Amino acid sequence: MKNLNKNIFSFKLIETIVYLIIWLTVFSIPFFQNRIYGLVAWDKVTQEWIKILAFLLIFIINVYFFIPRFLFKNKYRTYIISTLATMILVVSMGVWFQTEMTARSSIKMPPMDLGPGMPPMELSSSMPAPMGYNLSEATPQKSVYIIIVDYLLISFLIVGASTTFKILSRWLNEETRRKDLEKEQLRTELALLRHQVNPHFLMNTLNNIHALIDLDVEVAKDAVIKLSVLMRYLLYDSAQGKTSLNKELEFMESYIELMKLRYTKKISIKYIIPKKIPDVQIPPMLFISFLENAFKHGVSYQAKSFVIFKLEIIENKLHCSVRNSKHVATESQNMKYSGIGMTNVKKNLELLYHDSFTLDILDKSDEFEVKLIIPLYENQMLSR
Repeated sequence: MKNLNKNIFSFKLIETIVYLIIWLTVFSIPFFQNRIYGLVAWDKVTQEWIKILAFLLIFIINVYFFIPRFLFKNKYRTYIISTLATMILVVSMGVWFQTEMTARSSIKMPPMDLGPGMPPMELSSSMPAPMGYNLSEATPQKSVYIIIVDYLLISFLIVGASTTFKILSRWLNEETRRKDLEKEQLRTELALLRHQVNPHFLMNTLNNIHALIDLDVEVAKDAVIKLSVLMRYLLYDSAQGKTSLNKELEFMESYIELMKLRYTKKISIKYIIPKKIPDVQIPPMLFISFLENAFKHGVSYQAKSFVIFKLEIIENKLHCSVRNSKHVATESQNMKYSGIGMTNVKKNLELLYHDSFTLDILDKSDEFEVKLIIPLYENQMLSR
């Protein structure tokens, strides 16, 4: 949850920075427009800035007050009425200010040159222009109606643009939040799956050691040492959410060696892996459920039995197969092969690989086989 809150804060900070950049750019336009030969007409720049402040006020109220409190809470009528009222109020103030500034600037006329030795004569707009004096340099002024229309159009554009940007920002924020929640849920579910698998595995292993104590104490001691190796793997390596393929295979080999001590040599147990193991990451304890079920349902002391674990690397994909013998006495038990262990494995695979894995269960008359294919180099989920 800390990462989730951190991401939300970062997103809001980026949104605020974008707003600042946009409005700083808008405020810089009058400065550059009224700068001639290195001189700045600060009176005109100030007038433009005051006008822009009116639009900035509409933007701030809409983005930080009206949209979160009304629009995002489905109070559409309140949002429309409040926005229109604010626009009318701010536009009225802006029109009044610009009309006043226009009236003041229209009184002042260019001075008339009366000739050598005579001071220039100041004129006003109420005075008729003397004969031969050209007033074409006087700036034409907008009517009040044109000013109102301009303010309203700009206000509507600002409200529309800010609302669109805020909705888009919220959608992106929700998407980021949803993905972060999925990641958190993924970590939680994987942790729960591991906690469900570990007790099951430990129970079976302790039963194996218990059986060995009556047969050979020294062998049982050696089994305890191997169990400590397995426990170290469970406590440290598997807790990271991913492990190297080499460590996973060492774990599987230790488990199989423990199982060999339990059964007689009449039970054929084979462990086939490539000589060269690639340095790749896979989910921990990915194959243990297959082997547990194979030993549980595929071994019989009365009939010839076998368990074969085989792993191959073909075209950047890991092919794992676990085969075990099938007996009439345990045929009904094999129907329960897809119990808690298999369900956990399927959930684990779906969370990590989505649709990029293949899991086939072949139920034949005399044997049972599980085939798993997972990608090795396109495993993006494990990098989270």
